[in-house]
Formats: sequence, C-alpha cells, structure tokens
Amino acid sequence: MSADVIISAKGVKRRYVLGKEELWALGGVDLDVARGEYLSIMGPSGSGKSTLFNAIGGLDTPTEGTVTIDGHSTTDMSEGQIAYLRCMTIGFVFQTFNLIEIMSALENVTLPMIFAGVSQAEANERGHKLLDQVGLTGRHDHLPTQLSGGQQQRVACARALANSPSIILADEPTGNLDLKTGEEIIALLGSLQHDLGVTIISATHDHKMLAASDRVVYLEDGKVVDIKTRDQIQISFGEVDGAVD
Repeated sequence: MSADVIISAKGVKRRYVLGKEELWALGGVDLDVARGEYLSIMGPSGSGKSTLFNAIGGLDTPTEGTVTIDGHSTTDMSEGQIAYLRCMTIGFVFQTFNLIEIMSALENVTLPMIFAGVSQAEANERGHKLLDQVGLTGRHDHLPTQLSGGQQQRVACARALANSPSIILADEPTGNLDLKTGEEIIALLGSLQHDLGVTIISATHDHKMLAASDRVVYLEDGKVVDIKTRDQIQISFGEVDGAVD
C-alpha cells in the first residue's frame, strides 16, 4: 500500500433505527485507499457495500468513526463544505445512470461544471472533449432516451470526470448492462485509472471487476472479512462464488 492515502475510514459504524429496532449496517470498518488505486468492494446483499460507499463518498454521515477524503475529515465539515468537496474531488457513476432525460449528453456532462462556476463556453469545450474521450463522438446532442444503456453509462462516466476529480465512486456500474457492454465499461474505468491516475472505488456484485481491481475488499454483516490484492486473487468461479452472493 502506498503511503499516499487518499481515503481513510477509521472505525466507521452506521446505525439505522427502524421503529423500535436498531440495525447496524456497518460494524466498525477500517480501510485505507491509496491514490490511484482501483478498489472493488464486494459482498452479498445486505453486507453494507452501499452504506460504506455512501460514507466514503460523503453522501452519508457515519454514526461513529471518521472518514477522511483527500486530507479532509468529513466529520468536521458542514453539509455545504461536504457538497463542495464532492463536487470538486469525487465523480459518481451509478447503476441507474442518473442522467437528466430532458438534457442532451453534453448538457448532462457540463452540469457539474456550471455548478462549480465554470463558464458555459469553457464547460462546452471540456464537455465535448470528455464525450470524445469516452467514445461518444457524434452523440453530444443526443438525449438519454436516444442512447443505449452502455452509451448512457459512458455519458455518466464523462459527467463523473467533469471537474477533474481525483476519485471516482462507481456503484454497481455494470448492473444494468449486458455482458459485452459491462466489459466495455470496466475497461473504460480501467483506462481512466491508468491514463489519468484517477482513484476508482466500485461497489459491485460483478465478478469481472476482480480482474480489473488492484484490491478487493470483502464485506459481510457490515464488517471487512477479507482484503485480497490482485496477485492473491485466483480468477476461478469456484472461489468467486464462495466469496460473494
């Protein structure tokens, strides 16, 4: 592990109160992520993947413990400060794409830039380059409904890069895609890591993510039960099926 840690979770717990019952979605997670790493978080449904993902991305506040993002502790930040940190440091890619249907591909990509105070002309220029970069040359003016699922996810990847983030958080990025298209999105994320030095963190059920990951963190019942490096991962369906649901 590099000494250059970009995300650090220490003793992270998350409790939800459901009526008179308490549910601990995270039971004390310690995890450091190196700058430029491709990390996958895997585990069965209900293991805490999404909760940890949200805590790492500043989308949710831990009940206990701390999360530090690029040197900034979210525990000590206001909601506005966390929102600004997300805008400028983290790009998000979601399973359901989360594109605005009445906006073109270019408009979806430039929206985060406008929020960050970038001029429309500069945003449009950068948006065109990003869409070209993810393989959508000639699709800039298409609405999401005019694009395939894979193309929509490419728009989402371009949008995630809008403000030149150092981190991309991808929540089940291949979950709504067919096998071939899912492989293309995994390859695209890998190229962003290698070409731009972006840190990729993916919460996933997709076994194909194993081959692309530098490390895989396995969760069960809100706790880290194993961490494997790429060299330790044996790409065999027998081991994979035994590790995740």
